[in-house]
Amino acid sequence: MPPTTIRTAPNEDIFTSLADHQAQTPSTFYNAKPVLHYKKNGIRAIASVDQISKLPILGTPEAGDASTTVQTLDVWISSENLTLFNTAISTGMSIPYPSISLHAIQRLDDPSTQGEQEQIPGLYMQLDLSDPNCGGDDDDEDNAVELTLLTTPEEGETSAQAVQKMFDAVSNCSNLHPDPAFDGEDEEMLDADGRDSRIVFEGSVGYEGISGLPGVQQGVADGGLPPPFPGSGGWITAENVGDFFDEEGNWIGGGEGEGLGEGAGRVRTREERDGEEGADGVNGTGTESDESKRPRTE
Repeated sequence: MPPTTIRTAPNEDIFTSLADHQAQTPSTFYNAKPVLHYKKNGIRAIASVDQISKLPILGTPEAGDASTTVQTLDVWISSENLTLFNTAISTGMSIPYPSISLHAIQRLDDPSTQGEQEQIPGLYMQLDLSDPNCGGDDDDEDNAVELTLLTTPEEGETSAQAVQKMFDAVSNCSNLHPDPAFDGEDEEMLDADGRDSRIVFEGSVGYEGISGLPGVQQGVADGGLPPPFPGSGGWITAENVGDFFDEEGNWIGGGEGEGLGEGAGRVRTREERDGEEGADGVNGTGTESDESKRPRTE
C-alpha cells in the first residue's frame, strides 16, 4: 500500500515496546500490537523546497531564497511502518517500508550553524510515494522524494551513535517487510497455451528439443522438474524400471527410443562363443590356426 496521510499522532498504547517484546514470548502472533523500535520527538527533517508539495508533513517554509527547508518532526519506527508527524500543522505520514527504496547514513552541513559549516551525520531516505497497486505509466522520478532526518544525541552518546540507532531501527524493521514479488513476471513467462515459455538446458545426446536445439526442453508451468527424456529423466530404480524396460530387457521409455535388440541382457553360452570364434577367429579379427589358440582348460 502507498504512504497515507494522518491527522493525529499515534498513541503510545497501540505499540509494544521493543524491551517488552524481547522479554517474553508473545501469546499470539496474530493481530498483535506493532513493536516500537524507536521513538523520538523534535527530530529535524531536511528536504528540498520543490518537494514540499509531495510531502504533506512539510509546512510552508519561511520567506527566503533557501533551496532547502528544515522542519521539526516526531518519529515512530515500528515493526509495521515508519510514522512521521509534524505537530505544527497537525499532519503526519504513515510510510510502509517497501516505500523506503533507500536509506543510509549521510554526512551533511549542520543547517543550524552560521559561517563555518560543521559536518554532522543524518539518516538519508529516498521515498517512493507511488501506489504499487496501480499500473500507471507515470515517471517514477516524479514520485520519488528525498528526506534527511537529524537527531540530537542523548547524554553520553555521540551524534554518530544517535543516528546509528535510528538507522538500525529502520533497517531491522525493513527486513520484516521484503519487497513483494511482481506477479506480472510469472504471467509473462507463459505462452498462449498457458505453458511455461522458459527453456531448460540439460545435457543430453541424441535428443532434439525446441527448434532442433539438442538438450533444450520446454519448462513446466507448475514450477516442477521438466519431463524426462532419454538419458536425463532421473534415476531408474526398482520401482520404475518397468516404465523404461520390458520383460526382455528392451528399452521402451514411454514409446521413445529404439529397442536394445534380441538377446539383450542374456549371457551367451559356451557353444555360441565357440561357434563365433571358429567362424570369425579370435575376437572376430580373422582366422588363425589351431596352434595359435590358447589350449582350453577344463
